[in-house]
Amino acid sequence: MRRRATIVLHWSTAALLLFVLAAGPGEVALLDWGYALSAAAMAGLAAVFGVMNGPGPKLEGAFRAAHPWMSRGLYLLLAWSAVSLAALRLGRPLPGPEAREVLLVLLAAAMIHAVFNLWRHTALGDGALRRISPSLFHKIL
Repeated sequence: MRRRATIVLHWSTAALLLFVLAAGPGEVALLDWGYALSAAAMAGLAAVFGVMNGPGPKLEGAFRAAHPWMSRGLYLLLAWSAVSLAALRLGRPLPGPEAREVLLVLLAAAMIHAVFNLWRHTALGDGALRRISPSLFHKIL
């Protein structure tokens, strides 16, 4: 059940991030709240139960050592973006970077995350994409 929830939240949050940035943070309440709740749920799952997937046996050296710290950083950025966007919707924006800036930084981090996992899946052959993809896509991965 947790794996399925994580997969649904992962892809929902990614899609909603793109939609919120396309519409503009603070412009469409349904998108903003959908993203904030999805991102908060995903970060909350990781905070309570821990990160689901580790670095895998084929990942070695500096990448293996950095993997847990990079994952934690990505989840912290995800939580910050959720809180920042929710605060903006409530009319009480957080001090510091605007919600749009936080979301853009998260988008950049998500792109690095995606490229890294594509590399893991193709170069290392560790099945990184299969673990986070819906079972419908497993035959093509």
